[in-house]
Amino acid sequence: MGIIGWIVIGALAGWIASIITKNSRKMGAGANILVGVVGGFLGGLIMNLLGNEGITGFNVWSLLVATGGAILLLLIVNAFKSGVKAN
Repeated sequence: MGIIGWIVIGALAGWIASIITKNSRKMGAGANILVGVVGGFLGGLIMNLLGNEGITGFNVWSLLVATGGAILLLLIVNAFKSGVKAN
């Protein structure tokens, strides 16, 4: 999959993940793309460790894997943000 495919899948996955984790008001298009692409790598790594295929191209499976990774990434980030409180 080329760079354009990663950007499109990343944008969709990041956007869906931000809606599910209720971060959509805090995130812009660039953040959605970044979270989606990193989530795609994370989801693909986890799927490969479990013995399944990760990102396989521009298809629904890859979108689901990337969205799952992006949700996990946002949940981790949210946990760190809520654990650190500024005085």
